[in-house]
Amino acid sequence: MACFIVPAAEAVVVTAAYFVAKKSEQKIQAPKLADGEKFSHEEPKITWSKRLSWLLGLLWGGVLLLAFEHFWHGEVVPFPPFLSAMSSPEDTAEMLYEMSTVGVSMAVTVTAVWGAICAAAEVKVKKIRQSLKKSEA
Repeated sequence: MACFIVPAAEAVVVTAAYFVAKKSEQKIQAPKLADGEKFSHEEPKITWSKRLSWLLGLLWGGVLLLAFEHFWHGEVVPFPPFLSAMSSPEDTAEMLYEMSTVGVSMAVTVTAVWGAICAAAEVKVKKIRQSLKKSEA
């Protein structure tokens, strides 16, 4: 019914964190670019804003697909109260239970998958760093 609201709330928080991380990374990069170090050799790395952008793609993609699916089945309506489950107290209790079980488990699963993606990417970057060090020597 409204299981997509929990990942949507997580996506909103992660979006804010993404913009904060992006802004702080730009502040760090600005002096380097002003000094003309644009083309200097830097070690390969994956920034936090890049990692958070992966999580944003997973979360917002899932939220949009689930919202459309719920709209298609009439569980989300284009008029107040917008969720058909909020029409009666019994349905609202069932909706809150679904949000606390299914919604939370979806958000945790997506975040865990993102963590595994980040770990795999870090392993790949470490291999690239090692091969660059070997080629420099």
